[in-house]
Amino acid sequence: MTQARFLRSARIAAAGLAMGALVLTGCSANAGNSGSANADASAQSALLTIPREDMGTFVRNFNPFAPTVAPMTQQAIYESLLIYNPAKGDTTPWLASEWTAAEDGKSITFTLRDGVKWSDGQPLVPADVVTTFALQKKIKGGYDYLDTVAAEGTNQVKFSFKTAWSPALFDLGQLSILPDHIWSKIADPEKDANEKPVGTGPYTEVDTFQAQSFVLKKNPNYWQPDKQKIAGIKMLAFAGNDGANLAAANGDVDWAPQYMPNIEKTFISKDPDHRKYWFPPTGSMINWQLNTTKAPFNDTDVRKALSMAVDREQVTKIGMSGYTKPADCTGLSGNYETWKNKDVQDSCDWTKLNVDEANKLLDKAGYPKGADGKRTLKDGKPFEFKISVGAASSDWLSVANVIAQNLAEVGVTAKVDSPDWAAVVAGYETGDFDSGIVWSANDPSPYKYFAGMMGTATVKPVGEKTFENYHRFGDPKADALLTEFAASADEDTQHEIVDKLQEEYSAVAPAIPLFAGPEWGAYNNTRFAGWPTEENPYATLSVRAPTTVLVLTSLEPAK
Repeated sequence: MTQARFLRSARIAAAGLAMGALVLTGCSANAGNSGSANADASAQSALLTIPREDMGTFVRNFNPFAPTVAPMTQQAIYESLLIYNPAKGDTTPWLASEWTAAEDGKSITFTLRDGVKWSDGQPLVPADVVTTFALQKKIKGGYDYLDTVAAEGTNQVKFSFKTAWSPALFDLGQLSILPDHIWSKIADPEKDANEKPVGTGPYTEVDTFQAQSFVLKKNPNYWQPDKQKIAGIKMLAFAGNDGANLAAANGDVDWAPQYMPNIEKTFISKDPDHRKYWFPPTGSMINWQLNTTKAPFNDTDVRKALSMAVDREQVTKIGMSGYTKPADCTGLSGNYETWKNKDVQDSCDWTKLNVDEANKLLDKAGYPKGADGKRTLKDGKPFEFKISVGAASSDWLSVANVIAQNLAEVGVTAKVDSPDWAAVVAGYETGDFDSGIVWSANDPSPYKYFAGMMGTATVKPVGEKTFENYHRFGDPKADALLTEFAASADEDTQHEIVDKLQEEYSAVAPAIPLFAGPEWGAYNNTRFAGWPTEENPYATLSVRAPTTVLVLTSLEPAK
């Protein structure tokens, strides 16, 4: 939410009515396919069926810049120059066949792959990349380190930076590329619904579109036709995890990329030969972010005290069904295991449950308990606030409720506020919120994570939209370290700098890390084979990640 580049649309939901079990009639995985699911003809025409658990209704909008962009826009319709796979730690050239970084670190040149066409038959050209980044900077901002993006010859694009910028490769390489011959002619590219998208991806053709479901069929001009082995994709809309989980349990979907409590019992046990799941800890760190523009959240001692009041074992057991582990003072998820500073981990105290110390810190900070056991702020008003979470996310709602119960033990009152995700995210973006359960940047290196946690360049004033650093915290010491990191291409030096960033993170507690977000993924291989697994981690099982297209181009009808 994704931070962020328009690639990130994680958990942003469209408003809609709850569908319940009614959606399952007429929206099953086999709907529209004649004969048995096991028959050859049916297998060849079967649609890969996927639920979207946080969208009660779909809006026909395939504009990657839109906050309520239709699912699969950045995964099946538009593609990027390269794909990084966190499950395996490798990089796959995609729309670019190769790239070269300048020795001084001030530029990268990408060579576009020969033979790639847009779905309307037009060739992929350097102008497509140039226009994409111009639009991205104009509409969403970011990429401040970029000086110029220029075509070089007929098949290359050169990105020049204002200074050496080592994190640029993946930052540039994973942005969805748009066709210049379409987007340069759109009057309002920020608001245009792009109802008939033209992309380079494997499934670009909008076959049917309804409020509760839509179908994408094959791109007739895909550059890898031998990898289009499934007939198409069918998306189903649900206003929460419960409906999506029921669809998975009933066998109405093939791919279930949402949180499912007690998955062994509710999903696997119904058909253990065909139903599998895999939750690698490579997702982003999930934080409880406090709006530091508001007192008392601007006080480091208060943030640490509130953190010590949280029982993360309870949070991960109740809220996340034990699928993940509590965070530590490094703030880093399992995606960055090799970057973690062991000294910071070993000396960690403020991410561990310690009610006595939390009470002492709050007393010391000047927030006393009254006779009723409840604390007050320095102006005498009650120490109370909201935790904002989207109504569709039953897992994170459980997390927020556990935190609220924990805080009562230290005399602090927290109320869980759960409108739809669109409203919640709008509040995050403008700074109109108290606190919330929030994802974080999850790039191949920790640079963007720490930039979004502590970099002053990512801090926007309240009222001005931001797509990262919702908590609006900046630290000049972190800025200096981030600048050093960006200027260095030496991996050992980068690790030393990240060690120091973790030390600073632990000292100032910019946010309250809760747990590493698992990459949710379960599937039913009755109709399709070729899924990624822990033994064959060619991608994760997320349907919102850059690696999703690797799955779409690997699946084939089950024999």
